[in-house]
Amino acid sequence: MANLSFTFSAFLLLHHHLLFSSTISEAKTEHRSNDRVSSLFIFGDSFLDAGNNNYINTTTLDQANFLPYGETYFRFPTGRFSDGRLLSDFIAEYANLPLIPTFLQPPGTHRNYSNGVNFASAGAGALVETFKGFVIDLKTQVMYYKKVENWLRCKLGNNEAKLTLSHAVYFFSIGTNDYINPFLTNSTLLNSYSNSIHVEMVIANLTQVIHEIYKIGGRKFAFINLPALGCLPAMRILEPGNNGKCLEEASNLASLHNKALYKVLVEMEEKLKGFKYSLFDLETSLRQMMNHPSKYGMKEGKRACCGTGKYRGVFSCGGKRIVKKFELCKNPNEYVFWDSFHLTEMSYKQMSFQMWAGDVSTTIGPYNLNQLFHI
Repeated sequence: MANLSFTFSAFLLLHHHLLFSSTISEAKTEHRSNDRVSSLFIFGDSFLDAGNNNYINTTTLDQANFLPYGETYFRFPTGRFSDGRLLSDFIAEYANLPLIPTFLQPPGTHRNYSNGVNFASAGAGALVETFKGFVIDLKTQVMYYKKVENWLRCKLGNNEAKLTLSHAVYFFSIGTNDYINPFLTNSTLLNSYSNSIHVEMVIANLTQVIHEIYKIGGRKFAFINLPALGCLPAMRILEPGNNGKCLEEASNLASLHNKALYKVLVEMEEKLKGFKYSLFDLETSLRQMMNHPSKYGMKEGKRACCGTGKYRGVFSCGGKRIVKKFELCKNPNEYVFWDSFHLTEMSYKQMSFQMWAGDVSTTIGPYNLNQLFHI
């Protein structure tokens, strides 16, 4: 596994940000009367992984701890699959929290889980079989969460830990890899099950995890649904004769998943006392950005900033993967996509504000994230 190389100035930059994370004034609301700030616990995949995969035995396909990843904001690679910050980084900032630490940060690092923890792992899915052996699946992420729960009870006492866990927001991005895995590997999953059964399996595993966290004390949950998976640059190039069109089979799976996820969340709100949720329509938000990038201050909606081949859809960013050749755009802020699968900091910034403020076209469900944090 590659080691991160930190310059002293870069370390100071990150340390300063951890201590004095800025806030967005137009997205604030008044704190609750008891002034308790909600913690943030993060689960999922590369859309939210802030560096956990730096510390597991995997391949560079599931790592981003090398340049040019992290080049624009942190000025060095942190393990985030972007040129800068992710959705979860912006949401933490809006909620007056510091950058949320990864669970697998090195031993000896000062650990304080009171503000929350990031368990997300690039490549992870709700199904244990998804990229098995190379990622931290969702079931294992919840096992790590239970360790943090025990730490909080020991550190804060049962009563304070209970309050912390019940006020916390549990943020999920999961499912993408469960559906693209069969297209990218020799997996027979799509041939073994119908699309509807495949979706049922993913949703069932996610539902089980939500119930586990709810039993422990979690009450406030935030989700992002899946983008049109066939429109990711890497998926557009899978069928040579497709002429760059979206791979509809993959997008159809995502659409089925999104409908099933919404249905499950509505049912949970009805059946589970105190259960509250926010669901962000990433599918709509990303489609709008891809089709109308200029509306969001960008120029390129379909081609990635970093990679090679048509749409820069070959997953070669950084030159450390199977294909070594890659091209890099001059200004990532002009692009919706950073690499073949992931988004730029600019895209995440736009989306995070939609999630926080509750953009009418992209908010599904009773709460936006601003409201969820301050309930």
